[in-house]
Amino acid sequence: MNKILLIIKREYLTRVRKKIFIIMSILGPVLMASLFFIPVLLSGIKDDNIKNIIVKDESGKFTESLKNEKNLNFTFAENTDLQELKKTFSNNFYALLVIPENPEKDNVEIFSEGQPDMNTKMYISSKIEAKIRTDKLKELGIEEEIVNSVNPDIHIQTIKIKSDGSEELSSTEVAIAIGFISGLLIYMFIFMYGAMVMRGVIEEKTNRVVEILISSVKPFQLMMGKIIGIALVALTQFFLWIVLGIAIVSVAQSVMGNSFSESQQLTEQMMPNNQISDEMQSIDNKSQMINEIFTSLSNLPIGMIIFSFVFYFIGGYLLYASLFAGIGGAVDNEADTQQFMLPLTVPLILSMMVAQVIIQDPEGPVAFWFSVIPFTSPVVMMLRVPFGVPAWELALSMGALIVTFIASTWMAGKIYRIGILVYGKKFSYKDLWLWLRFKG
Repeated sequence: MNKILLIIKREYLTRVRKKIFIIMSILGPVLMASLFFIPVLLSGIKDDNIKNIIVKDESGKFTESLKNEKNLNFTFAENTDLQELKKTFSNNFYALLVIPENPEKDNVEIFSEGQPDMNTKMYISSKIEAKIRTDKLKELGIEEEIVNSVNPDIHIQTIKIKSDGSEELSSTEVAIAIGFISGLLIYMFIFMYGAMVMRGVIEEKTNRVVEILISSVKPFQLMMGKIIGIALVALTQFFLWIVLGIAIVSVAQSVMGNSFSESQQLTEQMMPNNQISDEMQSIDNKSQMINEIFTSLSNLPIGMIIFSFVFYFIGGYLLYASLFAGIGGAVDNEADTQQFMLPLTVPLILSMMVAQVIIQDPEGPVAFWFSVIPFTSPVVMMLRVPFGVPAWELALSMGALIVTFIASTWMAGKIYRIGILVYGKKFSYKDLWLWLRFKG
């Protein structure tokens, strides 16, 4: 046991002292937080560049519809030849918009030197469609106000009823985000640190260091020490990410809350007679969205999510790392690992491929079986946990993972103890099978 502890200590200290470990421990949560908060922040940034668009309206119906709004200015060219406009519009205008006599039959065209942005295209399309719709309603004798009154804007708020009868705010979107990020992190950690185990074994085997090590320790002790040591490195980085992540979320919540509050106060001061503008409504909506996100986060079973993440990370890592160690012991270089890596990586890749199906139906048969099968459960179960998983399913999944890890470690150990001392030969699955059956 003392020998395993020495190997664990060596593997752990060697890696946590590296600069790349320190850098990624700091940058990791910053990058993950950026994926969450930057889109929200960017949505509030306005494009102050005015896009001047000259319009050739051959139908003569859209003069009133395409009015200057936001950062778009429309200028109508009435008696100018279309071919001449195509040659000269770029001198003073961002784009040339050509509306045919019948936009429903012929294409509306936008000419520009660059690629027109999506917002401009969608704005123009919506205005033209609204005008055509209004004209058709008038022909049928239906007022537009009547149509608008029967098209309500509904916001669905999800509320979870707890076992004690109390209610709490929830969010399907937040649960999806937490589940997907957790599953993706486990997927990345298993690949990254499992491959680290395999490369470490191959390196020691290639340098013949392993021959010196096994003169003092048993091959199984060496393999387990390496696996557990690197697992502790991963857990250290993970817990650093949790601490920094909580700090970043707390700071972001405070800063973003104050920012929205200040923007709202400034807008109110600038508006006479307390009129509510579109800008005020936008600020209110964003502030409400941020508050709902943080409230939903606080109402999630954070303790269960963290416990499940740690368990499935450790279980998934130990399962795959033991197999990676066995592969590393059976080959002389990384190029020879490809034939053995594919069967191992397919279940992990498949678990990410079915993520969309799991998210759409977290209680369906696909979600159940993929979260019970040990080779896919570390990723798939984390997709489900934020939605709530019955205790018996969680216990079944965890039990199956533990049993499979024990079996895989036994198999990998038998391959490892023979493979690390064999050089200069490319092995096949037949050779591995013979090593598994070898008694000695």
